[in-house]
Amino acid sequence: MRIALGLQYDGSPYAGWQVQHNQNTVQAELEKAITAFIGEEAIKHPVHTITAGRTDAGVHALGQVVHFDTHVEREDFSWVRGVNSFLPGSIVVNWAKVVPEEFSARFSAFERTYIYALHAGPCRSPLMNERAGYVLLPPNQWFDVDTMRQAAQCLIGEHDFSSFRSSECQSKTPVKTMYTIDIISDEPWLYFRMRGNAFLHHMVRNLVGCFLQIGRGRQNPEWMAQLLAAKDRKLAAPTFMPDGLYLAKIAYPEQFAIPAPWLANSWIPSEIIRT
Repeated sequence: MRIALGLQYDGSPYAGWQVQHNQNTVQAELEKAITAFIGEEAIKHPVHTITAGRTDAGVHALGQVVHFDTHVEREDFSWVRGVNSFLPGSIVVNWAKVVPEEFSARFSAFERTYIYALHAGPCRSPLMNERAGYVLLPPNQWFDVDTMRQAAQCLIGEHDFSSFRSSECQSKTPVKTMYTIDIISDEPWLYFRMRGNAFLHHMVRNLVGCFLQIGRGRQNPEWMAQLLAAKDRKLAAPTFMPDGLYLAKIAYPEQFAIPAPWLANSWIPSEIIRT
């Protein structure tokens, strides 16, 4: 049978989602925990998880979804409780359910939402170390949020996002569809919420870096449209730090009845996560 899991994790201790040689990764920890819970069955049929989004090193998840196939039958909550008993404190399974064989955590998803959480001011927050991005700002200064929102408008719709794509990106095409970009200001916090059909490697962090250049008055809002049209990564801002990036939500067709992320477990306000 096919089992889907909903995950949350702190990505700061990990070299990203995907299994890598001699690296500590989220996928490796999850597969090790499922294997330990299943027991002997995993020797005959090794566990292999498929994810909705392969997060990078240091990137977190509030609503990650994965699936795997198994011959073992358990109640839904038994999967949650059993797998969690073998996971480190930085990873948790929030829900589990049997899904049809045609369900794919990756290919059935039609929408993904990322949130970037940033705090700014004269001093960084030690309590938010590796949990949020940070920009040093003098006292009584703040970003020009309206200008950033103006710049975001050109990104809505289907575009070639090559200017915001990592050179290591493995996507078959740089053309993606951005549905919404919300920039929410709540000093000393600034949240970027991006919803699209899919995202390129480093795309959100590269966009955030460009937005911050505009919000600090170093570039005008028209610069974003120029970058988009240029399709040249070298012209855009440097990739911003991973600390504040969260894979917040994955959307699937209603027929699969995939649960929503468990918002009670997040320090980010629930109204920021909801779209």
